[in-house]
Amino acid sequence: MRLSFQYSRKIKKDKSSKSIPWSINSKGLLLLLGVIFMASNLRAPLTSVGPVVDEISKALSLSNTAAGLITTIPLIAFSLLSGIIPKFSKKYGMELVLLWSLILLSIGLTFRSLGSIVTLFLGAGLVGAAITVGNVLMPAFIKNKFPNHIGAMMGVYSVMMNLTAALAAGFSITLGNISGLGWKGSIGIWLVLSLICIPIWLPQVKENRKATKLKVSTERSVTNLYKSRLAWAITVFMGVQSLMYYCLAAWLPKIMQTWGMAEGDSGWILSYVHFAQLPMALFGAIIAGKMKNQKLLAVIIGVLYATGIVGILFFKTEYIVLWSILIGLASGLAYSLSMLYLVLRTKNTTQATEMSGMAQGFGYLIAACGPPLFGASFDITQSWIFSLVLLLVMCFILCFTGIIAGKATQIE
Repeated sequence: MRLSFQYSRKIKKDKSSKSIPWSINSKGLLLLLGVIFMASNLRAPLTSVGPVVDEISKALSLSNTAAGLITTIPLIAFSLLSGIIPKFSKKYGMELVLLWSLILLSIGLTFRSLGSIVTLFLGAGLVGAAITVGNVLMPAFIKNKFPNHIGAMMGVYSVMMNLTAALAAGFSITLGNISGLGWKGSIGIWLVLSLICIPIWLPQVKENRKATKLKVSTERSVTNLYKSRLAWAITVFMGVQSLMYYCLAAWLPKIMQTWGMAEGDSGWILSYVHFAQLPMALFGAIIAGKMKNQKLLAVIIGVLYATGIVGILFFKTEYIVLWSILIGLASGLAYSLSMLYLVLRTKNTTQATEMSGMAQGFGYLIAACGPPLFGASFDITQSWIFSLVLLLVMCFILCFTGIIAGKATQIE
């Protein structure tokens, strides 16, 4: 895999050229590091919550439904704000808006770990707003900067999100114990990562603020996405895969704890899911980008997900590592496809950003319903069976919409 660390405005797009010579300079290296560190901030703040949600609930006297809001509030922010992010990008440039998001993320992480119900939910909202920016703009940013290596760079982007998500879940309780701050340390420590990313991202703002604004004068999206069957298929696929991911990120450790697993071990079960996502996140995007269509991959996702969930339903903690790995493989491939669809099914950067805004706006509205319903179902029935059956139904919807979105065509 050869990557060019040159800016897209310096690359002459030639469809006949399959590769670009390896080229490293300081600007290109900072660009790559910027993508890596930006991706690292987009999931760890959320997956660090799951292993300590029971501790938070006890400390602040929250019901399972209320505790689910810690994850749901960011998803609501994703839904409400995704549609307006492209407007800010057009006006101020992707790099500057992404820088603002890092600052907002740092503020949100600080508030969230102060220890009261008000600051917890306020911080969750700020964290969600900040992550929304990265969710919407990074696929378009990669399409703009690496037009000849979209699959590879989307793979790198996905891998870094999943790697830091896995580490955040696995070490959440340990970090809280080491810091002596308990759950506040577990979810607050990731402030360090956002602070590190800010100076790494600054060169992108200084060098490219004007160059990478979406060029509305020359690059327009005249398509009404809301009338496109393909656009809606991508949107529902995005929403359902997010719903399944965030339900498991919020509740899988608690499910394991309810069935007798120790708190520390339950956090690592979620980590197994994330570690299993890594090969799919990297190679799945690369393979999918080279395929004529991605319909087969959508079927594979449905089968893997359904097998893992059925395994948990019937065997509970027994063979849980195997079920976690299957779910992780499905989740990693599903996320890679959802991101790849945003660039493969669109004609230019402007349309990709608008499609990203639509898919994540409505998609996360779907996803936001998941964690509180998952927790509420347990509150009502005192059983996780109905919650897991809900995810099983979602598997079939994910497979169906993935097949539609996987057709080799672009939004017209």
